[in-house]
Amino acid sequence: MDDKDLIHLGIIMDGNGRWASARNLPRTAGHLEGLKALRKCILGSISNNIKFLSLYAFSTENWKRPDQEVKYLLNLVATKLPAELKFYNTNGIRILVRGDSSNIPPKVAAAIKKTEDATENNSTITVIICFNYGGQNEIARAVNEIIEEKIQAPITPEIIRKHIQYPFVPPVDMIVRSAGEKRLSNFLLWESAYSEFGFYDKLFPEWNEDFIKVIKNDFQKRTRKFGGLGK
Repeated sequence: MDDKDLIHLGIIMDGNGRWASARNLPRTAGHLEGLKALRKCILGSISNNIKFLSLYAFSTENWKRPDQEVKYLLNLVATKLPAELKFYNTNGIRILVRGDSSNIPPKVAAAIKKTEDATENNSTITVIICFNYGGQNEIARAVNEIIEEKIQAPITPEIIRKHIQYPFVPPVDMIVRSAGEKRLSNFLLWESAYSEFGFYDKLFPEWNEDFIKVIKNDFQKRTRKFGGLGK
């Protein structure tokens, strides 16, 4: 493994609503089309030997959206996540859900547990769905765990990382965002310390397997220095 290997890709999926609006469709149609694109991106990640794929599905700030849209997105997770089990297991996809579970509706929590349990032995790719996720929230939760454990030693980055959810998942190599937006929006703040970034104009429903190859090629053109002088 070298610095040109794209092991962990993070995607901020943006533009579903704009895709629908441009076609005079309801925003919900954009979210459904985004799910189709998501399938393609997962398959594209597998074919490009990407082992971890983190997807920004619903942030801790997305509760501010209209109630109707929030309810729709919650129901989408509760119904579509377990409905895709055949797709996950056929393709060796392990599903993990990362985020604050303290205020997740029971129906959604049950769907998450069912999916995680049913895919835990899959090993081709691990897909981490960031749901009710916020980078600042995640760091705060890690710090509170450390306080509860009454750790007396000086707090180091290594200790904090052990308390970040799923510490076995490697730091994200590259974070990409669709729809021309150029910001992190509170995504993987701890894990992105040395990530590469890519911002693309295509709306997320327009992404597919071939576009993941474009992203990987972009990544492989970068020189990663990690604070040093590079190679």
